[in-house]
Amino acid sequence: MAAVARRIGVAPATLRTWDRRYGLGPSIHEAGEHRRYCPKDLAILTAMRKLITAGVSPAEAAQQAKNFKGKISVEHIVDNFEVREDLVEALHAASKSLDKNFIEDALRRDIEKYGVIAAWSEVIVPLLFLVGDEWEKTQTGIEVEHLLTEILKSVFREKSTTLTEPCNPRPVLLASVGEEMHSLALHALASALAEKNISTYFLGARTPLEALNGVITRSAPPAIFLWAQLPHNGDPRFYTDIPAIRPAPRVIIGGPGWGIESDCPVAHVTDLSQACAEIERAVGL
Repeated sequence: MAAVARRIGVAPATLRTWDRRYGLGPSIHEAGEHRRYCPKDLAILTAMRKLITAGVSPAEAAQQAKNFKGKISVEHIVDNFEVREDLVEALHAASKSLDKNFIEDALRRDIEKYGVIAAWSEVIVPLLFLVGDEWEKTQTGIEVEHLLTEILKSVFREKSTTLTEPCNPRPVLLASVGEEMHSLALHALASALAEKNISTYFLGARTPLEALNGVITRSAPPAIFLWAQLPHNGDPRFYTDIPAIRPAPRVIIGGPGWGIESDCPVAHVTDLSQACAEIERAVGL
């Protein structure tokens, strides 16, 4: 179980909680042997991790993950996810004691050494899982989650402001659409793009369609990234009713709030690395 937890990107304790509370455990059990995870189990656990990271409650995420029909190979997970457990545990303890300075310093050093994408997937996501699991279990510690979120936003903003010579003359547009209040994923994306010398216009939370269209018309961005965490905010009009400009921007949507159809006319991404790759293509990198 510990090896699977490392590969999925969560702590072993989190994986045990998911098994006990939601029945998301290994499905292969032969007499006299340990229970083993199959590719379908790993796909479900990966879907669970992504949904919770995006802000879906653990109970709802478990229900959605159980309905996940895709498959994810063990090799793909091994290549892309690994938890640096010592740092995650240290940050978790610091979060519970509200040690703001330690968290900021540790995150800055980690981002400087490994980069934003690796820090996000290997440290920050597992840390958010631990904090979320603890709240789910005890219904206490909301102040820990709020403080940690604000620290993360601050550290990401610092990284974003270091960009001095962007490679794209027209900034990429980032927005949480509709009444969406959650914007942590956008802060991480802006920071990761700044690391690649890509500049952005950051509209943040609760961006209405009229405001989005106004910026598109005036700035002609090469790419537009739209985040929706809750289903009532993932309105297709945010990508179907935008102004027709030339050159046409690449529109990318992310977050569990979007109901993705097979004929969706825009790019849909499920993690930070994919979002950066799509935007890099749009700006010609």
